[in-house]
Amino acid sequence: MTLFSSELTAILVVIVVGFLPNEIWRVLGVVLGRGLDENSAWMQWVRAVATALLAAVVARLLLTPSGTLVALPFLLRAGALAAGVAGFLLIRRSVLAGVLTAEAVLVAGAWWLGVGG
Repeated sequence: MTLFSSELTAILVVIVVGFLPNEIWRVLGVVLGRGLDENSAWMQWVRAVATALLAAVVARLLLTPSGTLVALPFLLRAGALAAGVAGFLLIRRSVLAGVLTAEAVLVAGAWWLGVGG
């Protein structure tokens, strides 16, 4: 019974510390963002900052990886990035398609090289 209670405690901690604080901001964003003009200068700036942050995260993962990505060669990481961009462009500019394509290339490359697990 202690294993169940420790797992339940961990799940509750994740919900209280990880999920709820983020969800409050999401709901607040939906409520406050209803009347915003998507083409206003303010929204263009927000979109530009979000894009820059995403580009910085991708560049950091490519150039200075951590964890299991360190074991993967630079050319594999760069190829996964290129495949992800291609997937994004080919499937109606879908971020999900780009991420899944890049992930598939990384997983297949790691499997082929025998890296990880």
